[in-house]
Amino acid sequence: MPLTPRHVAPPRHAAGPGRARHGTRPAARPVVLVTGASSGIGEAVADRFAADGRCRLLLAGRDEERLAAVARRTGGGALAADLAERAGVERLAAEALEREGRVDALVAAAGIGWAGPFTRMPAEAVDRLIALNLTSVVHLVRQVLPGMAERGVGRVVLIGSMAGRVGVGNEAVYAATKGGLLAFADSLRYELAGTRVGVTVVLPGAVDTPFFSRRGVPYHREHPRPVPPERVAEVVWRAVVRGREDVFVPGWLAVPARLHGAVPGFFRAMAKRFG
Repeated sequence: MPLTPRHVAPPRHAAGPGRARHGTRPAARPVVLVTGASSGIGEAVADRFAADGRCRLLLAGRDEERLAAVARRTGGGALAADLAERAGVERLAAEALEREGRVDALVAAAGIGWAGPFTRMPAEAVDRLIALNLTSVVHLVRQVLPGMAERGVGRVVLIGSMAGRVGVGNEAVYAATKGGLLAFADSLRYELAGTRVGVTVVLPGAVDTPFFSRRGVPYHREHPRPVPPERVAEVVWRAVVRGREDVFVPGWLAVPARLHGAVPGFFRAMAKRFG
C-alpha cells in the first residue's frame, strides 16, 4: 500500500491552531525513520525524501558530525544511534516516537560488511555483522511495527543485497545476514496480509559508497559495475510512496536471481566459472 499524507492520521498532540476549517485537520505528513543516514545509501535516501517534501524525516546514524550535516541539509531530525546493542535500538525507537509520536515508514539502511575466507573470520566480526545487519533490524521493526499495524497503514523497507539472494564467496556471513532479511520480510508479509502495512526488500548489487573501503577490501569485479547510491534511493522512495515489494537495483539482477531459484546447480557452476 502506498504511503501518502491522506493515509496518515494526525498526531495525537495535534490540536488548536493546526485545525482546518469545519473542524477537520490538514493531512499530516508521514514520518519516515532512516537508519544509516550519515553516509551511503541512507544519506541518499534522506536527500531523496527531502527533495520530495511529502514526509517528515528522522535520521539515525553513528557518525554524529556527518549526521548533523545531513539533517541540516534535509531538514530532518538527527538521532545519534549505535545499533550494535539492543539497548541502542530501543533507545532510538523511543526517541523517534517521543519526537514525532509515530513512525509511518522505516528504511533500515544501516549495515556493515566483511570480506575474506570464512575460516579466517574473527568471531568478533561474525557477531558484529549479525548484530548490525540482522538482529538490530529485527528489533527495530519489532519496536515500530505495532504502531503501524494499529493505525492500519505503514511501510517497512529493508536494504538487502543480491548477496543475500544468491550467496557470494568470501562474504558468507554478510550474505547470511541479508538472506535472513529476505526470510524475515516474507514472514512479515504473511502476518500482515489483509492490512495496509507493506514490506519491501531492496536488493542492490554493488553500490558506489564507502561500504567497500570500510570493510577493508575494495570492490574488484569488472561486472556488475557499482551503481550510485542515488539510484537505490530512488527505488526506496518509490517503495514508500507508491508501494513496491522486492526490487532489484539494477533491475536486470532479477534475471540471475530467478535463474538461481530455477536451476541452482547450473547457476553455481556459472558463478564459479565467471566469478
